[in-house]
Amino acid sequence: MRALQLVSDRQLDLVDLPAPEAPAPGEVQVSIKALALNHIDVWGWRGMAFAKRKMPLIVGAEAVGEVTAIGEGVTRFKPGSKVAMYGALTCGQCRMCKSGRDNLCEEVAGVMGFHVDGFARDQLNIKERLCVPIPDGIDWVDAATAPVTFSTVEHMLFDNAKLEPGETILVHAAGSGIGTVAIRMAKEIGCTVITTAGDDEKCAKALALGADHVINYKTDRFEHEVRKITKKKGVDVVFEHVGAETWNGSLLSMRPGARLVTCGSTSGVSVNMNLMQLFQRQYRIIGSFGAPIRAIADGLTRMARGVKPVIDSQFPLEDFAAGLERLETRRVFGKVVITF
Repeated sequence: MRALQLVSDRQLDLVDLPAPEAPAPGEVQVSIKALALNHIDVWGWRGMAFAKRKMPLIVGAEAVGEVTAIGEGVTRFKPGSKVAMYGALTCGQCRMCKSGRDNLCEEVAGVMGFHVDGFARDQLNIKERLCVPIPDGIDWVDAATAPVTFSTVEHMLFDNAKLEPGETILVHAAGSGIGTVAIRMAKEIGCTVITTAGDDEKCAKALALGADHVINYKTDRFEHEVRKITKKKGVDVVFEHVGAETWNGSLLSMRPGARLVTCGSTSGVSVNMNLMQLFQRQYRIIGSFGAPIRAIADGLTRMARGVKPVIDSQFPLEDFAAGLERLETRRVFGKVVITF
């Protein structure tokens, strides 16, 4: 079978590896149909120092496929089932896993495609409990964005920020994969969406996507524009994933008692923050990392209702690096998907 391996920083090799053996008890064998790219793929490709791993490493952290065989004891799937796969190798036994908070697993063995071999291969065996059924009517390309992108946004907006209909939300980076999904999920429940983008073309696309107000952060101070749009009240929720460049402006954009939920720090990991502003205005700041398995199912349910991802581009497996380069240079609006 084909497999795409990272052999050194920024060097990928498409190799031929033995096909997996029959699935073990509790496992399913999956034929990969599509995978979506994320910044974690870019970080791994660059060679992030904090990733403890051995090369060669099969890449790919977010994927979907078709079950081709099942191991003894598997009851939820059969050959032909369409599945989305959870990319964190959780233990399934600790108190966090048993309470449905898989993303806080106390014995996680790593993230596939980053710490351990990932999904960029024709076939693999994976535990049944790490698979989620894909509803009928969702194609492979759209479904490929569910395991990481849709689940991350679902967890941020609804598990953590508790976004409610009618609220006003500031979504940073409208053109990013999670930014586009956050806009659509917030609009689905009737929120007012203010978003930011770095050029006029992306601003126009964000408006077409459904955002109510779009701010070009390269020509305007977004926090000033947010205050104008909200008549100095501020927003109820900030969807933050940019990091140091936007952090304090995000706080200035919030009304008293508002919530900021963050899952990223691509522009820098350290900030100086006004603590008096934090407690006097009674802000709630929530960190959100990954998502529980349940959030994949919840995201797929929204997708089946019509909340579809924005697909920026598609590449075949052999052009995986071209997709990474497109994501790295921030030319994207939506998701980059790799097809098999």
